[in-house]
Amino acid sequence: MRTIDDTLTTLVEGFMPVLYASDDPDFAANKLAHGIEDAIRSRYQFWEWPHGVGLFGLWKLFEKTGEERYLKMLTEYYDERIEQGLPGKNVNTMAPILALSYLAEYTANPRYLEVCTEWVGWVMEGGLARTKEGGFQHRTTDDENPGQLWDDTLMMTVLAVANVGRIVGKESYQQEAIYQFLLHAEYLCDVKSGLWYHGWTFEGNHHFSQAFWGRGNCWITIAIPLFLETKGLPESIKRYLGTILVRQINALVPLQEEGGMWHTVLDDPTSYLETSATAGFGYGILRSVKLGLLGTPYLAVAKKALNAVMENIDEHGVVQNVSYGTPMGKDSKDFYKQIPIRPMPYGQALAMLFLMESQGMDAWS
Repeated sequence: MRTIDDTLTTLVEGFMPVLYASDDPDFAANKLAHGIEDAIRSRYQFWEWPHGVGLFGLWKLFEKTGEERYLKMLTEYYDERIEQGLPGKNVNTMAPILALSYLAEYTANPRYLEVCTEWVGWVMEGGLARTKEGGFQHRTTDDENPGQLWDDTLMMTVLAVANVGRIVGKESYQQEAIYQFLLHAEYLCDVKSGLWYHGWTFEGNHHFSQAFWGRGNCWITIAIPLFLETKGLPESIKRYLGTILVRQINALVPLQEEGGMWHTVLDDPTSYLETSATAGFGYGILRSVKLGLLGTPYLAVAKKALNAVMENIDEHGVVQNVSYGTPMGKDSKDFYKQIPIRPMPYGQALAMLFLMESQGMDAWS
């Protein structure tokens, strides 16, 4: 049986081939960045939200281990992309800025910081449209999504706004991030169950198909603990966000299958079991235990998830049973059940985050 350390090493070996996979279905079919001239469109191929989440996982691995090879992987990636020219700005293409902001701070590379401040400045200075009540409208590369809040936005854009604000000393950026967390919680967190809806539209005032989508929920389980570590966050905000995080996790526990996985539609056992959400939940649960938000009995939940995730990592270090990129299921929850399964950078990253957090787990039980 593979150990966590061995599996993590294998995961990293499988990371770059997945990050640079050239057969992404939407890009190959000209669905991503449709209608954009080829010279510009090529910039989106390796600078979208899947890559951003993947790079954040790699950054956290470097942060924990200090191994220079991980730093080299990051700097080479960003240097290549910046040299090529970056794509247009939207919520999803903001995702790579989070890892880049940490990298900029660590390396003191002025070009990296310049990119970060430009992109976050675009968000803060009116480049990104707002919904009613000032929410970040979930604009993607191909859709404006007017009036829409998505749970993805907190992970893809808001964390970067907060971190760049911390680095450059802009309190207004951090205050904006706080507001976005509160507003998204108000409209997306279900008061009955504690689970989060994928989206809300102010144009009709509804939650689309009312889906409790698995990976969308895991963005919350990940993003809140990361945000709670922000220096200077008011205690009242920490208390509120910690409370809704615990409520969500308590709703997740009875929905975990005996084998340790969660379904892609959390409360629909006919939907497929999905690895990236499972890894995200496991990571968030362990972070919540470490932050003192949850007690040690929750470790049993995380251990079940860990076993399941490790079983879904093949001999090449590629995470299997990961659902592909998922837009809003506007009319039916069945939409989520039809999303294809394929290796993705965020699947690699979420598994890496979970395994890193799991190292030494037996010592706390």
